[in-house]
Amino acid sequence: MRLFHFSDDPDIRRFVPRPVAVPSERGPGREWLNGPLVWAISEERQAMYLFPRDCPRILLWPTPQTSHEDLAAWFGGRSWRTLAHIEWRWFERLRTGRLYRYELPAETFEDLDTAGMWVSREAVTPIAMQVIDDLPAALAALDVELRIMPTLAPLKDVWSTTLHASGIRLRNAAGWAEAGAPTPRLLASPEPSG
Repeated sequence: MRLFHFSDDPDIRRFVPRPVAVPSERGPGREWLNGPLVWAISEERQAMYLFPRDCPRILLWPTPQTSHEDLAAWFGGRSWRTLAHIEWRWFERLRTGRLYRYELPAETFEDLDTAGMWVSREAVTPIAMQVIDDLPAALAALDVELRIMPTLAPLKDVWSTTLHASGIRLRNAAGWAEAGAPTPRLLASPEPSG
């Protein structure tokens, strides 16, 4: 198993557990997820973090429980593994952005059993770092279809479908709060520690 942490900082020598910058509702018994941790994403779900740090995005993928109707409505017969939605105002930053993908040793990490998220309560020294300077190409290489919208607010009801939906940095989405869109209680939306 490979675990990664994405950052815009090219000089991280050691990841030290830190609390999330913006605490969120985690559910009973899971409040500790707002505390000091090092966050990582599995290789399988790394596409969730191939975006500029504060870019709001919604990613969707089918699960074994996904209905044929939802699959047809959202994927329209296309065979992409994941759909990623961002706003136009973030596209130029995505197009010109650069990220650093740190590979982390898995020994101290705990699986959160949600969207590929893992956490370590101990400091972690990266074992490798890769520069990613073409984010759209990196997404395409992971079989992600990028969809660009004026606002993500029309997607506010996607959590009621049978698809998996991950929303990250939605507080930065244009009109999200004004549209009455919920802020989903997700484990997959931490502020990165890097």
